[in-house]
Parts: sequence; C-alpha cells; structure tokens
Amino acid sequence: MQGKPPNIFLIGPMGSGKSAVGRNLARLLRVPFHDSDVEIERRTGVDIPFIFDKEGEAGFREREREVIASLTTLRHVVLSTGGGAVMLEQNRRLLAENGWVVYLKTSVAQQAERVKPGRQRPLLSGVADPAERLQELMQIRDPLYASIADLTVNTDGRQIKAVVRDILQLIR
Repeated sequence: MQGKPPNIFLIGPMGSGKSAVGRNLARLLRVPFHDSDVEIERRTGVDIPFIFDKEGEAGFREREREVIASLTTLRHVVLSTGGGAVMLEQNRRLLAENGWVVYLKTSVAQQAERVKPGRQRPLLSGVADPAERLQELMQIRDPLYASIADLTVNTDGRQIKAVVRDILQLIR
C-alpha cells in the first residue's frame, strides 16, 4: 500500500461501527475525523431522513457523492462513510485512490442487533423485517465493499478499542 495518501476511509454496512471506530482511530492518530453523513447534514441544514423524504435515495446519493468528492481531497484524516457510499463507482474510485480503505465487516445478525427501531435509518423505515432488508443490502453491497478494501476487519461482538487496535496493527 505504498504510495497511498495518508488517509483512512472506513466503509461497511450500517451498524458496523464506522463512526465510533473512526472517532477513536482519529483521536489515537491525532488527525481530524470526518463522517460523510454528518457533513451532508451540516451542509444541508437538515437530517438525512428529511433528505430521503424530499429527494429520495437518488437525491441523497448525489449529495453524498459531492461530499465524498470533497472529503477525499483532504490529507491526514479518518473518514467514516455511509453504508451505501460504495453504490456509486465514482465514490469507490475516489476512496480507493485517496487513502487506505478499511472494510468494517459485520454480520446481518449483528447489524440487526445494533440498528434498533427508532434510530433514524431511512432504508429501514417502514420495513416489516429489518433483518431481511439488511440481508438484501448486504448481498448487493458486500462485493462492492470487498472490491476496494485494503483491509477487512470483522466487528461482530467486538469492542471498539479492539477493532481500532487491529486497524492500527494492520496499517503499521
């Protein structure tokens, strides 16, 4: 992985721990932490469920594309992406070219446990069986995550500190 810019980009499904791991990793590395979903909300002044409601998933993905294009130009950062950021080829390319991509892999069962009802997840809104929907998303997205990952770290049943420790050992 010589020659890659000194960034760490976290990818993976909702509930894999990207934001929590990213914050801790950035703190230990003493670099800024960015969360693409938080940046979208900051730029628009509204929350993500509102964007999905008004613009649909396509509108949200366009906003996400703009934010990822912007954030991947930064150097010496940790970036946590939304679970669907890998859906656009441009995002995958920018992430792969501009930093170390770490896939935080987790099982659907673990996702279902971590992503409880009431936590605003537009792709699970009004879904009768969240685990079934999570499985559908995983079937589509897992190959995309794997296709750009420099490292894959399993987060099932693991504490944040253990996952961060694994990432640090693997990148050093």
